[in-house]
Amino acid sequence: MSPTVSMDCGRTMAPPVPPHKPKPARPGQAQERLLKCVLLGDGAVGKTSLVVSYTTNGYPTKYVPTAFDDFSAVVQVDGNPVRLQLCDTAGQDEFDKLRHFCYSRTDALLLCFSVVSPASFQNVWEKWVPEIRRRCPLTPVLLVGTQCDLRQDVKVLIELARRRERPVPEEDARALAEKIGAVTYVECSALTQKNLKEVFDAAISVGLRQCDRRARRERKVRSTADKMKMLSKSWWKKYVCVQ
Repeated sequence: MSPTVSMDCGRTMAPPVPPHKPKPARPGQAQERLLKCVLLGDGAVGKTSLVVSYTTNGYPTKYVPTAFDDFSAVVQVDGNPVRLQLCDTAGQDEFDKLRHFCYSRTDALLLCFSVVSPASFQNVWEKWVPEIRRRCPLTPVLLVGTQCDLRQDVKVLIELARRRERPVPEEDARALAEKIGAVTYVECSALTQKNLKEVFDAAISVGLRQCDRRARRERKVRSTADKMKMLSKSWWKKYVCVQ
């Protein structure tokens, strides 16, 4: 499965909005499915840049801290339309109490850190994994290393060396992905778009499976409720007849 992005893209600003309603299918057209993906991670690791680069082929030239942004794009999966809702969240501590509004009915989580920010990598385990396990423990997680184009940037390496730090080794990131039960680990760059499509292809793939699982659970709950309702009606009929 290789999803391809169409040019039907949109953006809404904070606060978080409910998922888009599916468009009614025209005769002979497949029904548009909905898929919600939330991006998590420390501030300034490049979450917004990932989304902007993926949906517009552009790149933000100035960093503006995000509160909450919703982006929307239509992708084709095996010839069928899927509306991908991308919820870009704030990583700063002051938004911790608001971020949980984004988690409802999420199909996939992109947990991001910068490969040239060891602190953001450390926070994956110390901050973000506990929050995910508390808020949406059943949602599949993809670990994403951003800004991989800066691994060999001389200025970045000098600044890291000045702080006695170095870029996060890829093997350490893969080990952490396995430790936290992530579906996969991908390093990418929003600037060069290296592995950018692979990140969102993986999110779409696991998100659709999650969406199908949730639909099966909801059908089972409805079926059980219907059976209980029928049993209740049957019991009352027997009770009335006995009386």
